[in-house]
Amino acid sequence: HSLKYIPYKYRKEFMKDLKKVYQALTLKEAELAFEQFKGKWGKKYPIIIRSWEKNWDELTAYFKYPYEMRRIIYTTNTIEGYHRQLRKVTKNKTSYPSDEALIKIIYLARMDISKKWTMPIRNWKKCFSQIAIYFEDRLEEELAI
Repeated sequence: HSLKYIPYKYRKEFMKDLKKVYQALTLKEAELAFEQFKGKWGKKYPIIIRSWEKNWDELTAYFKYPYEMRRIIYTTNTIEGYHRQLRKVTKNKTSYPSDEALIKIIYLARMDISKKWTMPIRNWKKCFSQIAIYFEDRLEEELAI
């Protein structure tokens, strides 16, 4: 969201500084990194700083999880790609005869999309063990495979 306010030529440098905030190992480190980030970019892009300050609790909620889990939480490329593929299937037809028809279309699209998922998530086994600890009541044994 923050990048929409940054000219293209500053995006690499901006993201390098912002990554220090959300990739910090602890919340304290993230707060220090944000202060440095704020000092560097605050005068030039105050709207971004206000947005981060206003939403700080929500943006840093994932620090209660171990680092391995946080990487998956803040890496959204997989989710964005999945949504893009669903939109491809649903955008051409703007109305459906029933909700069930839409559900069937999405289900079939999901089946096709999942066939293409061949890249494993880095450190998945380590991450999955952490997920199993935090969310043991939500997981089924088959997911561990």
